[in-house]
Amino acid sequence: MPKRILQGVVTSDQNAQTVTVSVERRFTHPVLKKTIRKSKKYRAHDANDQFKVGDQVRIQECAPISKTKRWEVIAS
Repeated sequence: MPKRILQGVVTSDQNAQTVTVSVERRFTHPVLKKTIRKSKKYRAHDANDQFKVGDQVRIQECAPISKTKRWEVIAS
C-alpha cells in the first residue's frame, strides 16, 4: 500500500528533530454546498532541523518514531 503524502506549513520547530505541520483540506459541505476549510496538525520527523516556521513542506507516512510522530518531512 502506498504511503500518503500531504502538503502543509510548518507551525512550530521548537523540539529537536521535530516540526509541527498544519495541513489544510477543503471540501464542499454535503447539505449547505459551501466550501469548508479544515486543518489538522501533524508532528513530523526533521532529522537535520532544517525547516523553520512558515516553510511549505511535504510529509510522508512512516513507521512510528515516537509516541506522537508517524510522519517524516520529505521535501520543502
